[in-house]
Amino acid sequence: MFRVILIDDEPVVITVLRKAVNWEKYDCQVVGTAFDAKSGAAAVREHNPDIIFTDIRMPNEDGLSMLAGLKSEFPNMQVTILTGHREFEYAKRAIDLSATRFLLKPAKPAEIEEALGAMTKKLLERSPRRVEGAPMWTSAHGDVLKEGAPESIPMDSAQTTSLDTHHFVVNAAIRHMRQSCAEKLTLSDVADKIYVSQWHLSKLLSRYVGKNFYDLLNEARIEKAKELLQDPQFRISTISEMVGFADVSHFSRIFKKIENVTPKAYRNSLM
Repeated sequence: MFRVILIDDEPVVITVLRKAVNWEKYDCQVVGTAFDAKSGAAAVREHNPDIIFTDIRMPNEDGLSMLAGLKSEFPNMQVTILTGHREFEYAKRAIDLSATRFLLKPAKPAEIEEALGAMTKKLLERSPRRVEGAPMWTSAHGDVLKEGAPESIPMDSAQTTSLDTHHFVVNAAIRHMRQSCAEKLTLSDVADKIYVSQWHLSKLLSRYVGKNFYDLLNEARIEKAKELLQDPQFRISTISEMVGFADVSHFSRIFKKIENVTPKAYRNSLM
């Protein structure tokens, strides 16, 4: 039986979905529900569903990041989006991140069931049976990407989609590090922000960037420090604090390691 999770910030939508759809007809069972992106991601990790129905326009949350994170970590999971957001580019981006269907609210029961049929069909095509105890459906496309894949090997649409979601996640992680580099960030903090596990994020950073989390965080901090060093009103010790270093000596060591000069020498070169 296929496991299903419903994610929507409107409880009435989840109630209607549970009651209006003939889940047994498609050999499906609703095993969990959630009302925001964060709890939705947690529910996916708890129940390991085959299918999710989700909104991607939830208050104060980035549903596209949630979708990308979940599809990157669980590539065989099938997704149908239910949303009131009608902009074409938003819909296209969601489909690029491998949503099987994009339905506008209020969706008709026939549309829901058509989406459900399409998703279960895909699951059966990829693997005729579920392996008990396995983290997800077995599939030739589950985790076959290699370094250089975009340029060096031909890929089918399933592989390309997985690559899109992986790149989306990596770019989101790096963007968050750059925006929040002054904070005491951990790998877990960033992973939570983009709706993936810290293990999965660490693996993606290593695979697609070739660096670990703390190396990338230090690079983001030094880039910000270089901007601040252009302003003579800031002392170097002040800049060290502004970009998240606990003490100026550590800041100076990391700066020289990355830039091959000390912060003072770098500032002098700008003069």
